Amino acid sequence: MKGAGTEREHAAGFVLAGGESRRMGCDKALVEFSGQPLIVRALKLLREAGVEARIAGARASLEQFAPVIADPEPGRGPLGGVCAALAALREPRVSAGFVQAVFMPVDLPLLPASLIALMVRRAAITGAVITVPSVSGFAQTLPAVVDPAALPVLEGVLKEGRGGCFAAFKVAAAALGQRIAVLPIEYLAQAGQVNHPESLSPAMWFLNANSPADLARAEAVARRMSRVI
Repeated sequence: MKGAGTEREHAAGFVLAGGESRRMGCDKALVEFSGQPLIVRALKLLREAGVEARIAGARASLEQFAPVIADPEPGRGPLGGVCAALAALREPRVSAGFVQAVFMPVDLPLLPASLIALMVRRAAITGAVITVPSVSGFAQTLPAVVDPAALPVLEGVLKEGRGGCFAAFKVAAAALGQRIAVLPIEYLAQAGQVNHPESLSPAMWFLNANSPADLARAEAVARRMSRVI
């Protein structure tokens, strides 16, 4: 039987920061949210969840914030970052016995650490190849917990250009005899298995900061939360 915390200790966390940030007009990773760059907030969330944090597929120089796993072929999008990170877990200098990889985008500043911790725990217990959350009945592509065994299939999908991350996740899970494990966050929140430190409803956790307008909206939500607490 695994001891307390074992699942989290064997999960490597990666913030995907390789997007082109066209809608933002500058590198999203370095845009400030509540006084700190989005990349800092994302890394902090992984660490609060008990996961060792790195950055994957970064387009900018982000080594000052955490170790960076570069995509050998920049411009391949989030799936390129996922594959680069999973490939790095094969290297002794990175692997350290990790048996799962947790991926989260740099542009979801309102996610709670409890969600990441729950996903890692569920994936370890169920042995799911791919674990993602759902909100309002819709599965989310990220954050995701991915078994490194999915790497060969994901690389094949990436090479063939057959779709984005979620499509690749479906193909990888099916190839390994599974379906994507989807966790309905609203129900888990009602059961007290996951929560937001400022009691923000699950639907608000997935507000993307893709553009200046998106960022302003998320900032407004954060300010309202701070006034309430």
